[in-house]
Amino acid sequence: MAQTSLQNTGLRLGVNIDHVATVRNARGGDNPDPVRAAVLAQNAGADGITAHLREDRRHIIDADIDGLMAALRVPLNFEMAATAEMQDIALRHNPHAVCLVPEKREERTTEGGLDVAGNDNALADYIAPLRAGGSRVSMFIGADKTQVEACHRIGAPVIELHAGAYADAWAEGRWDERDAELAKITEMATYAHGLGLEVHVGHGLTYDSVGPIAALPEVKELNIGHFLMGEAMFVGLPAALAEMRRKMDLARQG
Repeated sequence: MAQTSLQNTGLRLGVNIDHVATVRNARGGDNPDPVRAAVLAQNAGADGITAHLREDRRHIIDADIDGLMAALRVPLNFEMAATAEMQDIALRHNPHAVCLVPEKREERTTEGGLDVAGNDNALADYIAPLRAGGSRVSMFIGADKTQVEACHRIGAPVIELHAGAYADAWAEGRWDERDAELAKITEMATYAHGLGLEVHVGHGLTYDSVGPIAALPEVKELNIGHFLMGEAMFVGLPAALAEMRRKMDLARQG
């Protein structure tokens, strides 16, 4: 069962361990081990673990998913593209959650949200067996009303709003764009919640940028990885998680 923060703010922290695997794969071999990082994050208070098994296996590999399913006590959020291969893998493991994301071979990281509105019939058929298998299905989308409505229409119970443009604008000091992106996320979180969807947010969040997102009462979960793994190199993973958790809870408490 997922842990909750001591403050009981109702906001979960999912920790993405993809880039532990990125470091491992840069040299080959077994170290550092993303499963070990996931267990450490779990023990440090993470409410869930996220891992993206890409088609090109550039970071997480199939054996990592096997190891995560065996080792974790908190939920695994299995990110994947909407392909037949990934559907087979998800159905074999039946993780707590499956998050469908867009995927391009040439991108360094996920660059945008999934076009649910343009593929609603196919995606409705695609997610049906995943839901029947017991996984909660989430759609990783931009903060766009048409996409939110499409997720609701196909029966996806959860959306994850892409915070990348907001986080990038914050990091680069483009304050007007930051505020505009935050307004979009705020509006769509409220709208999706009104439709009965559970709202998550992820991608690019840092200690600096997490507060305004964490403060949104409709948001139930934040998924954060790259920044936390970078901080862990300097302060250790438990300390990095504790500081992110502290900032999230302070923001949520107002």
